[in-house]
Amino acid sequence: MNAYLSASLTVKDLRTSLAWYRDVLGFAVSQEHERGGMLRAVSMSAGGAQVLLSQDDGAKGERAKGEGISLMLTTENVDALAAQAKAHGATLDSEPADAFGRRAFRLRDPDGFRLTIATERKA
Repeated sequence: MNAYLSASLTVKDLRTSLAWYRDVLGFAVSQEHERGGMLRAVSMSAGGAQVLLSQDDGAKGERAKGEGISLMLTTENVDALAAQAKAHGATLDSEPADAFGRRAFRLRDPDGFRLTIATERKA
């Protein structure tokens, strides 16, 4: 199985989230999306994962971020990704550990979105 994830997240501060996904998790900017001369969204990718970060415009009031979602799976070295995240100031919710045939760790992005970075399940 090849890991692939595509997610769209509405964030409070687009530039803060862009920097976090780039520096902490190693995502690269694929495309910046502007409207009216203002940056409104950024497409990012890392391996088989793609994330679209879009700026919350406040039109729907204060929205809870990160509740009830956990994004996961990578083909990368989980321990190296955890070390990279910590080196860039991220606090892990859990250290890398083996469970259910995967190696995984957990952390939250600046908006509280829960991310589980895990290897694929072993056959």
